[in-house]
Amino acid sequence: MPKLINSLPSYRRHKASGQAVVTLNGNDHYLGPHGSKASRDEYDRLIAEWLANGRRTVKQEQAPISMEELLAAFWEHAQCYYKGLDGLPTKEVDAYRQAMKPLRSLYGRTDVESFGPLALKTVREQFISADFARSHVNKQIGRIKRVFKWGVENELVSPSVLQGLQAVAGLKLGRTAARETAPVEPVSEALVGAVEGLMSRQVWTMIQLQVLTGMRSGEVTSMRGCDITQKGTSWEYRPQFHKTLYRGKERVIFLGPQAQELLSAFLKSDPTAFIFSPKDALAERNATRREQRRSPMTPSQMKRTAKQRPLKFPGERYTSQSYGRAIAYAVKKAKVAHWSPHQLRHTAATRIREKFGLEAAQVILGHSRADVTQIYAEANRKKAADIMGSVG
Repeated sequence: MPKLINSLPSYRRHKASGQAVVTLNGNDHYLGPHGSKASRDEYDRLIAEWLANGRRTVKQEQAPISMEELLAAFWEHAQCYYKGLDGLPTKEVDAYRQAMKPLRSLYGRTDVESFGPLALKTVREQFISADFARSHVNKQIGRIKRVFKWGVENELVSPSVLQGLQAVAGLKLGRTAARETAPVEPVSEALVGAVEGLMSRQVWTMIQLQVLTGMRSGEVTSMRGCDITQKGTSWEYRPQFHKTLYRGKERVIFLGPQAQELLSAFLKSDPTAFIFSPKDALAERNATRREQRRSPMTPSQMKRTAKQRPLKFPGERYTSQSYGRAIAYAVKKAKVAHWSPHQLRHTAATRIREKFGLEAAQVILGHSRADVTQIYAEANRKKAADIMGSVG
């Protein structure tokens, strides 16, 4: 009869001693007098611990494991843990993949107990040599430390190993060879206006909505009619998924008259459908091409068109990446300085702070702390310069 691999090791009586015993991974564990409550409790504890550790005993796990084994175990955990409520992997999955790559190539066959601060600094040098920015290097080193923290939590790594890695401080500004990145600046109205007409109606409307409301890219691309409460002078948009949803926070985006007018042209009869769809944009583009065609389509051309099967079909919604690529393409076509959708959020934050103050910008952007809003909302330096010009 085949062995049931999913069954639990049995609670048995050891004839010679009269004690209860359970066998885990080939080792007998004596639990106390057979049939006693204490032995049953000890059995439950050992089984629970054995299952939590992937059907391995603590004694087995105390033996040093290799770096490859630790990374493989953490990767399995990361793919399940770093998921949004929509079930899709978050960006953290790819970030950890990148962080663990030099660990595997340099120290894959060594045991984790021998990995110390100097080894972590060696990995950090690999990131610097790959021309990663200082802030990104610090984030990746932080992720590596979290891999070891997870290993300690699951008794795959000794706590002393993690303690040593925590001693490695982050790279400081001006004290490292790692390159620095320029802060994200708001994008000017002139640069935004330069791309009008060089993209689909859907993408242009999303740009305008970001400038008006300060939404994130993922929030504007995932808009649906059922997520919008169309009451009062300001509509309320509650994204189904947003950045801080996993922390239990609510995100409400207020849509004023201008935003409502922009959205009205795209609202659909199906409230669960995405308002901005690449499929709709493609259909509109093809319809425009047919209208602008100077010569009628020949029967052979119609036959070829009917048989064509594209390798890639447009999706039901834009992603943050496809939205960014559409803007990058239009910026390149307009031959102006590059800017990204993220800068539109900075533009909205700066405008709102200038007119209504930091607290208003904080509420509209959905930040818990004002110091986070400071990063997005540029101080009105022109106003400060005018004041000092008159009094100083």
